[in-house]
Amino acid sequence: MRSNEVRLNNGIAMPLIGFGTYSFPNNRKTTELAIYNALKMGYRHFDTAKIYGSEPAVGNALNEAIFEGRVERENIFLTSKLWGNDHHDPVSALNQTLRNLGMEYVDLYLVHWPVKLKPWVNYAVPNEDDFENLDLESTWAGMEKCLEMGLCKCIGVSNFSSKKIEGLSDFASTPPAVNQVEMHPMWRQRKLRETCGDHKIHVSAYSPLGGPGNAWRSTAVVDHPIIKSIALKHKATPAQVALKWGLSKGSSVIVKSFNVERMKENIGSFDLKLEDEDMLDIDKLEERKIMRGEFLVNQTTSPYKTIEDLWDYEI
Repeated sequence: MRSNEVRLNNGIAMPLIGFGTYSFPNNRKTTELAIYNALKMGYRHFDTAKIYGSEPAVGNALNEAIFEGRVERENIFLTSKLWGNDHHDPVSALNQTLRNLGMEYVDLYLVHWPVKLKPWVNYAVPNEDDFENLDLESTWAGMEKCLEMGLCKCIGVSNFSSKKIEGLSDFASTPPAVNQVEMHPMWRQRKLRETCGDHKIHVSAYSPLGGPGNAWRSTAVVDHPIIKSIALKHKATPAQVALKWGLSKGSSVIVKSFNVERMKENIGSFDLKLEDEDMLDIDKLEERKIMRGEFLVNQTTSPYKTIEDLWDYEI
């Protein structure tokens, strides 16, 4: 067991720093080059999703590296996600993902959001009449089927609140291994981390730097004076402080930068040691969520009439 891995509740090891492949606009060659560089630097956990449009690029880059002997498949941890329009048949959805990737299996398959959409809604921002009633028990049975068939090594969820984790735990034969959620020094997810800890579910952090430069609103974690002062004290960068904070909380972090210098900087966060005083200072920061999910809320067909409904008031 390496120090840069976490052991999930099913015994499988997952690298603590993942390389995110969502980018807008999506450019296949740019993504493939970024993965090539990431592999050279030592990244082994790659995060994609059907809705990102990056599965073919991710698969092509990884398969090329495997074919050339630069890495072995068993040393790669690959994550993808079930979009809302595929809740009716996760097995077919994952089979399509595997065709996109050119892979026999993914290591982790996540329910992207607790939202079910009509089968043709293959786009990121649903229209008001695109929603269907969510039957999470049926969806999860399909996810468990994916696991039984060997299409994935682990199953999990993303963007699930504490209440939704508790609800899922009531009927799941196989508990989720991971809950991937927004988490960073300015959105610390204390309650959710406790709930997931009680159920031995690993919390994986997306937007661990507060999402600078993403297509959504950004919380300027790396520009916060406290984060900057901690970085200065340790001769580190603000990004390394933010990432090390997440790692120190027992979470993995999914970083999204195709810039070579920032990629090196991010993976260098393992070497930073934060002091108790630093952690206390971060715990005093104001909290602000970026990915609020307004695009999944409406008064007619969505099961969530308000943002508070979507997050069960953990917002």
